[in-house]
Amino acid sequence: MADQKKYFKYMKFIVSSGELLKALQLISGVTGGNTSLPVLENFLFELSPNKLTIHGSDGETAMRTSIEVQSEDSGKIAVPSKLLTDTVKTFSEQPLSFSQEGNQLEIVDEKDNYFIALDDVEQYPSIPELTTDKTLTIKASVLAEAIANTIFSTGNDAMRPVMTGVLFQFTDSECRFVATDAHRLVKYTRKDISVSEDIEFIMPKKPLNLLKNALIAFDDDLVIDFNETNARFTHNETQWVCRLIDGKYPNYDAVIPKENPNVLTINRQLFLNSLKRAALFSNKSTSQVRLKLNGNSLKLSAEDIDFSNKADMSLPCDYHGEEMKIGFNSKFLNEMLTNLSSEDITLEMSISSRAGIIKPLDGQDENETILMLVMPVMLNS
Repeated sequence: MADQKKYFKYMKFIVSSGELLKALQLISGVTGGNTSLPVLENFLFELSPNKLTIHGSDGETAMRTSIEVQSEDSGKIAVPSKLLTDTVKTFSEQPLSFSQEGNQLEIVDEKDNYFIALDDVEQYPSIPELTTDKTLTIKASVLAEAIANTIFSTGNDAMRPVMTGVLFQFTDSECRFVATDAHRLVKYTRKDISVSEDIEFIMPKKPLNLLKNALIAFDDDLVIDFNETNARFTHNETQWVCRLIDGKYPNYDAVIPKENPNVLTINRQLFLNSLKRAALFSNKSTSQVRLKLNGNSLKLSAEDIDFSNKADMSLPCDYHGEEMKIGFNSKFLNEMLTNLSSEDITLEMSISSRAGIIKPLDGQDENETILMLVMPVMLNS
C-alpha cells in the first residue's frame, strides 16, 4: 500500500511550449553526469498554484527556474530530462497540457497524447537551503563578459584543482577575474564594481559556462551570495548554486613581467588569420610558431620537420624594440586573439624566454581592462 501512496497521485497544469522549452534547455545543462545517483538524470518538477519550478542537479551544481502555468494543483514529480526536452522541442508554439497520474506523465497537444514514465521522486535528493554570510550585486551581462574573457584559460589538471576554476576577487576599488593553466593567464579587471570588504573565491568551470550562456543577453542585476563552501547566483526567477573550489590561488601577479620594452602592435584579425594558416604547417605535438621581429617587420613561420612542411609569412606591423626571435604555442595565441574583439592588439615582450603580454588597443569599455599572458616555447634549432 505504501508504494501505491507513493505513485498514485494526480496533478495537472497547462503551459506554453516555448516557455517550457526555454526553461528545460536552461536547466538541462546541469542534469546528469552523476553515475552514483541516476535519479539526477531527471528534472524535479515542483508545482504550486499557477507556478512550476524546475530543478536540476549533478550533485555539485544545482539550478532552478520558475515559469507561469495554469494550475490549481501542487505536487512534485521526477521527469526524465532528455526525453522530455527532446519531446518539447518538436512542438511549435502552443499550449501543452500535462497530467500526472500514477507513475506516468501524459502530454496532450491539440490532437495527440504522449506518455512518459516517471522516476521515483522520493529518491530525488532534498534541496537544502543555503545559508550565506556575504552578498554582492553585479550586472548579469558584465559577469557573462568576465566569464567569457577568462574561462578558456582555465586548466584541466585534477592535481591542481584551484587552476581548474576562475578566481573572483572584489576590493574597495575594483574587481578582478583571473584564470590560468600555468601556460597562459588572463586577468580581466573592472573599475566600476567595488565592495566595502575584500571578497575572494574560486568558481568551478561547469557552472560558469552555464552562467555565461544564460546571462549574456541581460543587462539587469544579478545577486551573488556565498559562504566558505558554496555560492548562489540569483537572476530574476533563476538560481544557480554551486560548490566552490577549496584552496589558495597562486600569486598570479608574481608571474606577470613588469618591464616589457619590446612592443609589437598589429591588426588582430590579420595576426589571427596568419596564425591559423601557420598552425597548419606546425608540428602537431608542439603547435610551435616563430616570431622574428625587426623594425616594422614581423616574420611568422612554422615547420613540421617530420613531414617537410613549412610556412614563412611577412606581416605589416608596428614594432618598437630590439631584434628578437620568440616561439609560442599557436593554439594558445589563437584562442586569446579569438576571445578579443579589438581591431588592434599589442604584444609586449622582454626576452625570448619570458612571457609575452597581449592587450587590446580598442573596443573596451572605459571601466574594463584585459591582460593576457602567454608563456613562450623553446625554439627548435
